[in-house]
Amino acid sequence: MDVIIYLIPAALGLGLLGLVAFLWALKSGQFEDLDGAANRILFDDEEPRKPDD
Repeated sequence: MDVIIYLIPAALGLGLLGLVAFLWALKSGQFEDLDGAANRILFDDEEPRKPDD
């Protein structure tokens, strides 16, 4: 039962660390363009190469 004295602060610390990481990602613009990467793979950027005769 003495181990709970260490587990509660460790759990709170990890939760706070996760919250800080999420807020940092939110502030730095990580979640701005959610559809861009999903749509980018659908379109080709280059012209298809023609075979040489």
